[in-house]
Amino acid sequence: MFSDFLSRLTQPKPDPLVDDDARLALTALLVRIARSDSDYADTEMARIDRISAERFGLSPFEAAALRSQAEDLEAEAPDTVRFTRAIKEAVAYSDRLGVVQAMWSVVLADGQRTGEEDSLLRLVVSLLGVSDVDSALARQKAAKS
Repeated sequence: MFSDFLSRLTQPKPDPLVDDDARLALTALLVRIARSDSDYADTEMARIDRISAERFGLSPFEAAALRSQAEDLEAEAPDTVRFTRAIKEAVAYSDRLGVVQAMWSVVLADGQRTGEEDSLLRLVVSLLGVSDVDSALARQKAAKS
């Protein structure tokens, strides 16, 4: 279903993503983080929907539809390293920084930080080219929201 999109995204020098594709790719990354501890909780799904609605100006229905598509994309996406590096190449730093804050928000949504989530988040932050300092600031902002 998403093979053309993933093919374009994982080319050696992908073109910058158009808004709809960037939304989908970044939301799929949130889904991957939420699923990393094998407990994809309703609170995490609701947090992803809220983030999408606020970040992209979507209605609750549109946010849920985007998450549904992102769940399918995440399931088909290549390993986290290739998927995240592709997003780094195709998405501006400021957008990647916003996604790091959103990822922290998803990790904190169920009130439990697991080793799996922390480990994957550290990897993804590094692969996105976001500094540890920026990630820590994003975590602090996410904890306050």
